[in-house]
Order: sequence, then structure tokens, then C-alpha cells
Amino acid sequence: MHVPMHNELVAEQDHLTRSRAALARMQQGTVALYSAGENVAGDAYTAETLGRSLRDRLKDLHVDPSTPLFFGRLDTPDERWHIGRRHVVEQAGAEPLVLDWRAPVSTAFYRASAADPMGVDLRRRFGFAGGELTSFEDEHLNKGEELGTSSALLTAEIERPRVGPMRDIVATIQPEQDVLVRAELAESICVQGAPGTGKTAVGLHRAAYLLYAHRERLKRAGVLIVGPNQAFLGYIAAVLPALGEVDVDQHTIEDLIGRHPVRATDTPEAAVLKHSEEIAGVLAKLLHAKITKPLEGLTISDGSWRWRVSAEDLKAAVIEVRRAELPYGTGRERLRSRIVNLLLRQAEARSGESPSEAWQRRIGKHPQVKAALEQMWPEVTPESLVAELLTDPPEEYEALRWAKPPKSPKSAKWTSADLVLLDEAAGLLDRLPSYGHVVLDEAQDLSPMQCRAIARRSEHASITVLGDLAQGTTPWAAADWADSLAHLGKPGTAVVPLTIGFRVPEAIIELANRLLPSLGVNVPAGVSLRRDGALRIAPSEDLLADVVAAVEAALEFEGSVGVIAADATVAGLEDALAGLGAGERVTVMPATLAKGLEYDHVIVPEPAAIVSAEPRGLHRLYVVLTRAVSRLDVLHSEPLPAVLSVA
Repeated sequence: MHVPMHNELVAEQDHLTRSRAALARMQQGTVALYSAGENVAGDAYTAETLGRSLRDRLKDLHVDPSTPLFFGRLDTPDERWHIGRRHVVEQAGAEPLVLDWRAPVSTAFYRASAADPMGVDLRRRFGFAGGELTSFEDEHLNKGEELGTSSALLTAEIERPRVGPMRDIVATIQPEQDVLVRAELAESICVQGAPGTGKTAVGLHRAAYLLYAHRERLKRAGVLIVGPNQAFLGYIAAVLPALGEVDVDQHTIEDLIGRHPVRATDTPEAAVLKHSEEIAGVLAKLLHAKITKPLEGLTISDGSWRWRVSAEDLKAAVIEVRRAELPYGTGRERLRSRIVNLLLRQAEARSGESPSEAWQRRIGKHPQVKAALEQMWPEVTPESLVAELLTDPPEEYEALRWAKPPKSPKSAKWTSADLVLLDEAAGLLDRLPSYGHVVLDEAQDLSPMQCRAIARRSEHASITVLGDLAQGTTPWAAADWADSLAHLGKPGTAVVPLTIGFRVPEAIIELANRLLPSLGVNVPAGVSLRRDGALRIAPSEDLLADVVAAVEAALEFEGSVGVIAADATVAGLEDALAGLGAGERVTVMPATLAKGLEYDHVIVPEPAAIVSAEPRGLHRLYVVLTRAVSRLDVLHSEPLPAVLSVA
């Protein structure tokens, strides 16, 4: 190494040491404040609030020592900034030793180019090993030097083997990704991303950016991440904490709307019907048919006087409340208030004084008022409404009928599809709490009714929709993003394609792309910048033995190994691989749970079995083939699906 470069590296290593020491002092200061919380705060409530805030601050400041504290540097004519995952200062008010990647200045690290330097003279990327700085790479943008995706350090970071949960991509965000990450809070976006284009990472980093830029607002309203299954949520769970964000709700759609445990199974016909948008109208019609005109007037005694409300006045009150188009439960309480108000006016006219609030509360709970309310606007629960539909459905919805109706809604055994009906009913009865921002991953698989459930929780919020129509595997999977966005309450949202893959090698993407013409969706084919990796397609006379041999060969390389197969074959594969003792490096994964996951080396036994296992089997195979980020082995004893056999 040339002496000047060696001196530069030593200086950067010194800056890293200084930054780590400053971060340690920031952590120690927070610990000291936390320990002295009761003495600092004036009362128990303030102490608890301060303690909670300081606990969150400690989580924010936590950094994995094997993770680089900074990964880049920007030099402008007047300033020098080191860019990292955390804002680090030696003391309050001092110039930062490390600038948070989400700060406005950091935008240039991701977007500056030789054509548009954005005021940057030099951009430096750092190479690390085990958290220690080992190298750097410079681009003099003011002199027209730009490495782009040919950067050796960028390539090394992208191709680093995958072991354990998903990592953040904060050091490798590309310009087109950064535009999406830094989109304004008020803006909803939909990302149609081919495999390996980083759409999930974009969504998670956008959540982290919005929490940084709008912390107080989103801390009150909350941020929600919705993923396809628990395996996926476990895989991405470490990304936001690594970026200093811990106050985020992460759920599957089933967990989000799960009012009851799933204890029964629908027929395929009933499940598709329950997930269709038309069933929302059926529930709404059934509910609002319960609102009726009064049969007679209301006479009530408050203990000292008898009051009467005519049938015409009650009818007028019902009409007035209906016109307000309130949720059913809110409307019922509004009608109660109108009845009490009619009685209140009479009491005021008689005595010249307004009755007390206690009198108004007592009248509102009077048996006669409750009886009149029940006749005109009866009390309904989500369970009772859905049970009524399933017990006696309209003729054209006969497939919904319970084979054996339960004795009561409380004893019902609900199916997974019933959960969306119950959530729809709950939304008809009352407004549900809304988040400040929602990130919806693998959104192509959501039904219209599931989208409506998300819409109820993002009524006044923006959303980030992530997915790939080619990977839609549910019976109700979307064929056009415009339909899903309408159901989500965000019609007209821009759909942004990401087609350049950074994770899945070219040979693997090209194999998967053979399936696209058979999938019935109009999406651009993915392309890859990765020319490395390996693809092997081999016939097999002893599939289990060949899978074991393929796993043994894969273990010779660094990184994770995933065996992804038809669900019915997983148990046999696990038994066959049990003797390898590979521990956490090898995962046997059912094809139906592989979506969103990545492994360095993927082994796919018997693609034909994956295709034949379900109606959208080709879509499922497309998902499975694109889980590999380095090497893919396809082993088959049966003929390959015809679309894969075509060269």
C-alpha cells in the first residue's frame, strides 16, 4: 500500500475509534440519567415517562460491535461528513462525528453522480471485517469519477453470504431505491419489484426514514409492518432495530384481524366468496336493514313527571342520524343522544332550567329508552352479524351456509376467512384506530377483503405497498395493482417498477423468467447485475440421497442453505438430513412459507411436485426458484414443468 493511502486508512481507523468512544459516552450518559430517574423527575408519573423515554433512547443507541459505525464519507468544499447508522457526537451541540444516514445531507451519498455531484467533491466507501475498518474506495465526483455498481466494496457488501436474519442495506441503497425511501409521509407508493430488487428493504428503510423525519407524529400514531407469515416477520425482525427503530408493530394480516382463534376450515368455494369484495356489500345491507321506523311513541317517567316523544319525532331522529352515515355503533349512540335531547327540551320548557348531567345519564339508560332504541336501532356485535349471514345466507351465497350452526355466536368455530368477515363487520360498527404509516409486504397475495381491513387501519395515513404480481399464490391474488390499491383506499397511487436485481444471480433469474409468460400477469422481467453464482439442474434416480449430497456440497461454501420443497415432502427431507448436524445453517422450508426469504444456496427437489400441489403451482415455483442469492440446485426424478424445459 502506498504511504499516503496507508496514512489515510490509519486516520479513518482513528476516527472510528474516536466515534466509538463518543457513542459509549452517549450510552453511559443515558444510563446515568435512567438510574437517577426518580431523583430527576418530580413525581411518579413523570419518572415513569422519563424512564420509558430513556429506555427507548438506550435501544436507539445500541450498536452491534460487528456492524460498521459508519460506512461512507462525503467531502464538500466546506465540510466532511462520515455517514452511518447513528448520529454520534462527542458533546451536545458539537459537529457530529457520524451523521445519520437519514439526515438531509446524507441524501447526496446515495444520489450524487458525476453528472450531478450535488456539491460533493469526493464520496468514499469503507470496507470492514468484523466491525474493523480495513479499506476504502474513493470517487472524485467533481472530476467525473464514478464507480456506480462496479464498486468493488459495494459488490462485496451485496454478495456477502446470508446467515441468520435479514440485514439492513443502508450501505448499499441505490439512487432509485433512495427516492422511494425518502418519499414524503403524505405520499403512498406501490413498488412492483422483481425478485432480488430489494423491495422489502426499501419498505423497511422507508419506515425507518419516516420515523426519523416525523418522529413525534409517528410515535403517537404508530407504524405498522404487515408481512405474509411469521417466518417472514422473524426474518426481517432485526432490520429496524439495527437502524435504531424499535417502536414498530409487525404483524401478519391474520394476527392483525384475529378476533378469535381459527378452529375450522372452509371449502375452497366458501373461502373465495368470503374474500370477495361483494361480501362486504352483503354484510352492510344485512346490518342496515336492522334500522327501522318506530312502531309507536315513547312515554317515560323520571320519577316526578311523565314525558312523551311522538312516533313522528322519533322517526325524524332516525332519519337524521342515518343521513350522517356514521358507523352503525356510533349511530346507535347518536340516536340515544337525540332521544335524550328531545326529552331534555321538554324538561327545560317546563322548569325553565336545564336538568343535570346525572339526570341526562339516567334517562339515557332508562329501560323505556333502551327498549325503543333496541326496536329502532338494535345492538349488534361483529360475531352476531356474521353468524346471521352464515346461518341464513341469501340464496346466491348458499355456499356460505354453516353445515351445523352453533348454538350461539360465542360457541362458533371460526375459519381463517371468517376473520375477514368479522373485521369487516367490526369496521361497519365502529371506526378502528388508524396508524400513521403502513408498510404492506407481499401485498399481491391479499384479497379484496384483506385490503379493506388494511384500509380501515390506514384511513388517514399513507401506505407503502410492496410486492410482485408474478409471485401471487393465493386463490384471490391480484392480477393488477390498480385493483388492490382501490381496495386499500388509495386509488391512483403511483406504481413504481424495480427490475434491476442485486441479490439473485443472472442465471437463476433467467431460469425463473421462463415461467413469466405462463403466470397471467403483465410485469417486466427482472434482470440481474450479478454475473456470479451457479445454477445446476440435474435428474435424479434417488432423490433423497441426491438432496443429502447437494446439502453436503453446499456446506463446503460459506452461508445459509435452504432446501425448499413441496409441503408434503418436508418431513421426509428433514429426516434424511437429520444426521448432517449442520445446525442453523440448513433449513428445510415448505414451499408455501418460502416467500420473502433468502438463502445463499437453495436446493429444490422435484419442481413438478411443487407445481401440482396447488392451483397456482407455477407461481409458487417462481417464488421458490428466486430464493437463492448465490447458488441453486434443481433436482428432479419426474419431468420438469414444460416451461422450464424450454431452453
